[in-house]
Amino acid sequence: MKVEQIPDKITAIIRKGEGIDIEFKTAQFELSRDTFDSICAFLNRNGGHLLLGIDDDGQIQGVIDDCVQPIIDGIVINANNPQKLNPPFYLSPKVYEDKNGKKIIYVFIPESSQVHNTVGKIFDRNEDGDFDVTRNNEHLAQLYSLKKTTYSENKIYPYLTIDDFVDDLFHRVRSLASSQRPDHSWLEMSNKELLKSASLYRKDFQTGEEGFTLASALLFGKDEVIHNIVPHYRIDAILRESNVDRYDDRDDIRTNLIDSYDRLMAFTRKHLPDVFYQEDDHRISPRDIIFREVVGNMLIHREYNNAYPAKFIIEQERVVTENWNRPHGLGNIDPEFFSPYPKNPVIAKFFREIGRAEELGSGVRNTHKYCEVYTKGRRPEFIEGDVFVTTIPIPFIDTVTKIGGVRIEGATEGAVKGVIDAVNDAVNDAVGDAVRKRLVKELLLMIKQGGITLEETKNEFNIERATVQRDMKILKEIGFVNFIGSPKSGKYMATPKIISIVEKR
Repeated sequence: MKVEQIPDKITAIIRKGEGIDIEFKTAQFELSRDTFDSICAFLNRNGGHLLLGIDDDGQIQGVIDDCVQPIIDGIVINANNPQKLNPPFYLSPKVYEDKNGKKIIYVFIPESSQVHNTVGKIFDRNEDGDFDVTRNNEHLAQLYSLKKTTYSENKIYPYLTIDDFVDDLFHRVRSLASSQRPDHSWLEMSNKELLKSASLYRKDFQTGEEGFTLASALLFGKDEVIHNIVPHYRIDAILRESNVDRYDDRDDIRTNLIDSYDRLMAFTRKHLPDVFYQEDDHRISPRDIIFREVVGNMLIHREYNNAYPAKFIIEQERVVTENWNRPHGLGNIDPEFFSPYPKNPVIAKFFREIGRAEELGSGVRNTHKYCEVYTKGRRPEFIEGDVFVTTIPIPFIDTVTKIGGVRIEGATEGAVKGVIDAVNDAVNDAVGDAVRKRLVKELLLMIKQGGITLEETKNEFNIERATVQRDMKILKEIGFVNFIGSPKSGKYMATPKIISIVEKR
C-alpha cells in the first residue's frame, strides 16, 4: 500500500469544506453505511471528491492504520459488485498522511454517463448532501434523459456481441492496467466481466434494452464493426512542412481507440524533435508528456456521432488538432480559471485505468507546464467551440536540411552544422567520411526522438547489427551517447554534451 504526504490540491479541497462535489466521512474503523449513497450521488450528478478520515468540520481525525487496507478493499470490491452498486464502477482509492502520521483515504469519483443505484436506491447530489430520488419519477426521468441525450458513448447496440471485439486487445488492456496497479481487478475477470466493470455494457432502465455500447465498439471493436457503426469515423494525421499545399506524410487512422492512440504517438515521435530535460534527477521527454495529453484528449473528448473528421496536423512551427465537440463554453481556455467537463466519461475513465490519461483537467495544465520547457516559453492554445482546436508550438521544425552530404528532416541548419563539427573534431582520423556522415545522422535522430533502439537504428539506416554496435561504440568513446535500459529493449540516448551543442544552434 503506497502512502504519500497529503498534496496541496487535497489540502485545498479539505479547506474548501463539504459541498455539492466534496464529502467528508470520519470512517476511523470502517466504512459508514451511507458511503455508497455519496458515491452513487456523485456518479449521478457532477462527480466529486470523497475523503475518509475527516470529520464534518474538516478536521483530520485519521483512519486507524490497521483499518486502512480493509476499507480500501471494501470500496473497490463493493464498487464492482452489482448487488451493491449497479452498474458497477471501478474506483481507485489513494492513501495520504499528514505531518502527524494520520492517514486519510481519498477517492476521486468522476461524473458517470449512466444512472447508478446502490442496493436498489438511486441517489442524487445537492448542496445539502445526498438525497434518495428512487420514487421521484419526474426527477428520475430528467436524470435518465440528461445522461441519454448528453452522452452518445452510451448508445446501446443490442446485436453487438463479444465476437465483434479484437481478442488481443483484452490482453493488452490487462497488461496496461496491471502496470498501473499490479492487483487490478481486471486481471481476474473474463472479457465480458471486464467490459461490464468498465461500464461498456449497460441496461436502459426506461426501455429495458441492454447490450454493449458505442464506447465498447470504439475501444475494442474490429475495424469493420467500427466502420459499420460510425462509418464517418477517422483521424487524419498529416505532416505539412515543405509541401504546404498538400502534405509530406500522412496516416489515415480508422481503427479502435487503443491502436489509434499508438499510431498517433508513433506519428508524433517520427516527425517531432524532443529536447533534453531533467526533473527530480530523472530524464523525461517533454514531447511525449505533451502529446500523450493532446492525443488522449483528442480521443476521449470527441463527439463520435458527428461526421467531422478529427485532424492532427504537424506544421513548421506548430501542431494543430481539430475535434468535433459538445462545447461547455466558448473561446480560449485559461488553465487557471477553467472547470473541466467530461465529454465521454466512460472512455475517459477507461483511459485513466490503462495509464493513458490523468485526472480530468490535468491535460491542459500539463501541456502548459511542459510547453514552457519544450518551446522555451511559447504557450499552447485551447479554443473551445463546436470544433475544439488545440495549437501546440514546437521547436526547430524546419524544411529538410542538407549540409556536407547529410540530409536530415526536422533540424535547423545550425544544429546539423554543430553536430557535424563536433563529430569531426572528436572522432579518430581513421574514421572515413561515410561513417562520419552516418554518425551525425544517428545522433540527430537520437536527439529528435529522445533515443533509438538498436533495431530502430539498424532498420532506419539499413545497416547490419554489428555496424550499429561499432557506431555506438565510437559515439560512446567520445562521450556523445549512453545506453539506457535493458539489453533487449534499452535505447541509445544522446548525452547532455552533444544536446547542448544542438540547443545553442
